[in-house]
Amino acid sequence: MNLIEKKFKELKAQGRKAFIAFITAGDPDLKTTEELVLSFEKAGVDIIELGIPFSDPLADGPTIQASYLRSLNKGTNVKKILETVKRIRRQTSIPIALMSSYNPIFHYGEEKFIKACTEVGVDGLIIPDLPPEEAKSLRQLAHAKNISTIFFVAPTTQDHRIQSNAKAATGFVYYVSLTGITGTQKAIANAVVKQIKHIKRFTQKPVCAGFGISTPEQVKEIGAAADGVIVGSAIVKFIEAHRGAADLIKKTSNYVASLSKSLN
Repeated sequence: MNLIEKKFKELKAQGRKAFIAFITAGDPDLKTTEELVLSFEKAGVDIIELGIPFSDPLADGPTIQASYLRSLNKGTNVKKILETVKRIRRQTSIPIALMSSYNPIFHYGEEKFIKACTEVGVDGLIIPDLPPEEAKSLRQLAHAKNISTIFFVAPTTQDHRIQSNAKAATGFVYYVSLTGITGTQKAIANAVVKQIKHIKRFTQKPVCAGFGISTPEQVKEIGAAADGVIVGSAIVKFIEAHRGAADLIKKTSNYVASLSKSLN
């Protein structure tokens, strides 16, 4: 049982749901990323989803794409991100999942990447453009080191595919709450709740919803059905809007707390 699995077990025993926050590593810089993660834990975040910037992401909308570009322009790369995770891990045991396109991992080398993740304390991997069938070698390497591999289910996913993707996933099943790319959306809660209940017919693993969730009301409504709620673009957009502020960490932490406290 790694830290992600342990967290869901603890939350279930407490009758609580997981609040998962996404930020782009290196936006506005890696030192700030480190400080944000530590502040988020105090703001009620249960799991951190840390984005590895890539020039051509498959699933990300303009907000996260822009954050990736800002980060890449600062010289952020996989090695530096892993070093940042190592520094974070010395200060906290909050579960950390890396979200990345497959290209940076392929370029780094699967075996080398998993070894490095193990050494610095990464708990999970989310790779939107790598389906379970194409991830056999990475899954084997990750599972041998007790790193979760988290796979997606979308609104358009057919039942047999829901079953196979959920079976392949470890840590949790990531439900994409809208068709298309990441970004804040309105009036999505009712449809998401209905689909989450449908997915739960096929798996006992935690099901967490992300993509388009941006308000405390959405977090609360979707959290009633899901085992966890993921907020990304809204947080990244907030960081972008306040990145020049001297109190960026405090402002962002307070904003995240306003979202997380609505969940439980």
